[in-house]
Amino acid sequence: MARRLLAPRRRHPLAKLLLVVAGFLVLGTSALASTGTHKTGRAVMQAVTARPTARARTAVPGTSPRPVPKTPAVKPHPFSGTWLAAHPIAGVPVINGQHAIVVDVEAGQILFALDAHARVADASLTKMMTAMVALDLATPDQGLTVPAAATQVIPDHMGLSAGEQLTVRELLDGMLLDSGNDAAETLAQTLVPRGQFLDRMNRKAQAMHLRDTHFTNPSGLDEPNHYSSAYDLAVITATLLLDYPELRNIVGTRQVTLAATSTHKWFKPTSLNRLLSTYSGAIGVKPGYTDNAGYCLAAAATRGGHTVIVVVLGSTQHFTDATTLLDFGFRHLVS
Repeated sequence: MARRLLAPRRRHPLAKLLLVVAGFLVLGTSALASTGTHKTGRAVMQAVTARPTARARTAVPGTSPRPVPKTPAVKPHPFSGTWLAAHPIAGVPVINGQHAIVVDVEAGQILFALDAHARVADASLTKMMTAMVALDLATPDQGLTVPAAATQVIPDHMGLSAGEQLTVRELLDGMLLDSGNDAAETLAQTLVPRGQFLDRMNRKAQAMHLRDTHFTNPSGLDEPNHYSSAYDLAVITATLLLDYPELRNIVGTRQVTLAATSTHKWFKPTSLNRLLSTYSGAIGVKPGYTDNAGYCLAAAATRGGHTVIVVVLGSTQHFTDATTLLDFGFRHLVS
């Protein structure tokens, strides 16, 4: 007689649930025993999945910790050539410079251009970008200590000594008026690591839609792969004047006295821009010279509520050229 197969006995649903709960309790107890902790399962999961936090900054005794640098929003100030295309120039200005541009700031229009997108050495006009990035990273009254490396750049111009302590504003005075390379290097080396500062200069240029600009140092000294163009420098000049009132005030100043203190000697930065004394309505901005760049100048003037910016590069008569271009600009304002 064949053995009768019996169907397996069905467990009651409540019994099944109790078995599952018991299993979890056993596993949980084993896990806690193996780790030697008493965290709940939820706490363990949070510890595993939580994102790592940033490492805390440790302040050097006697100093304030560096503020976390923020990248401010950039408002580009591009210039259009549509007006120039529709209004052929009857009398082209005659200048010595190899590259130049004239812009009507209020209209956002180019009034004259001479090989304005060529990538060339821009000398100390670089310092306009250095100054803007410095104020992106710090307040004008923040104190900085001059590193020895910053005093070894030749020429230094401002005359800083290693260990002196100056404010960002005082260093900007020395950099933009005296064209101090030592001041530029102090800002670039102390606010953040120098490489990060240069990276910020280049990222700011990209955010401003500058296609013909790249920086490898903060002072404008001749180096491979360090260049800008007349057009890009006009945009940089407009950005400085429109978005950085502190810098606009500095570049429009002829001279400032920095009295000696317990932390630094006496300085008297004096603007190298002679147009501040010779051209009516001049408001700055920055001259420069290197062997590769020749004499360069970004200049601006305001008359009757209108601002004209000119940039001339590769000249031997940059102030004369700028005067010619400014006069031309005010005669051809966009109506």
